[in-house]
Amino acid sequence: MIPLIAVVGPTAVGKTALGIALAKVFDGEVVSADSRQLYRAMDIGTAKPTAAERAEVPHHLVDVANPDEIVGLAQFLELARAAINDIAARGKLPLLVGGTGQYIRALLQGWQVPEVPADPELRARLEKKAGSDPEALWQELMAIDPDAAGFIHPHNLRRVIRALEVSLKTGKPFSELRRRTPPPYRIFKLGLTMDRAALYARADARVEAMIADGLLQEVADLLAHGYGWDLPAMSGLGYRQFRPYFEGNATLEDVIERIQLETHDFIRRQYAWFSPTAGDIIWLDAADPRSTAQAIRQVADFLGRAPDQS
Repeated sequence: MIPLIAVVGPTAVGKTALGIALAKVFDGEVVSADSRQLYRAMDIGTAKPTAAERAEVPHHLVDVANPDEIVGLAQFLELARAAINDIAARGKLPLLVGGTGQYIRALLQGWQVPEVPADPELRARLEKKAGSDPEALWQELMAIDPDAAGFIHPHNLRRVIRALEVSLKTGKPFSELRRRTPPPYRIFKLGLTMDRAALYARADARVEAMIADGLLQEVADLLAHGYGWDLPAMSGLGYRQFRPYFEGNATLEDVIERIQLETHDFIRRQYAWFSPTAGDIIWLDAADPRSTAQAIRQVADFLGRAPDQS
């Protein structure tokens, strides 16, 4: 089986740096598990690894699609599995690094996601219904697929709509089509965490650094190239909050505050995917200066070999 190291945790906790450190020590390559870093020209707002970091360690599943393309879970799984197989075939260690909980869980648990093309007309009808009565949409899913309604939160309208779309298009419950096959990996999970207040402060500082690095111009450039607010890529954290600013209804300070607050919400949701009480994840305190050395020792023990000291 292919040894696979997963580095998980909430946003801004330091996963990218740890993944690179482990890859350098164990001759590895990183497979990004971030649903937004897939898109080109969206670098600052997604906290994408820098060009220098990617020159140090190869990163896969970064910059694979334009912002007007849709890379869903099924496509991610196909790309990630191919990348892991390629890395292992070349004698390297694959490291799955990111914070998109659903994508990581699906890969590590062997989900087989139905590849049902989007139906724009059906989706528009469901989105219109969601706009007037989102609870009714979830109740519709409950009626035709209670199992799916059990694992999809009523407020996650995108997933509710997708589950309904798949069920209505195929005539089969979404939950039935989403079967699992044990993956061919020997998995070791490392999680990074830290005191919540300190993490919020770090995330706030990162948002301010993104603004200083040119996030406003990045969003303006995307809009200038015709990438509209209706695109899934533009609905991501750090992008959609700019819409009131460009429409003349908010100041830049308002946008910064909104991104920071919604980042706090996002972190809380991420912890629902990566609970610090989960027994199959080795959790490390990102604020501890020894955490990288601890991670290296843990991975060395898992692999049964000493770190590369060269």
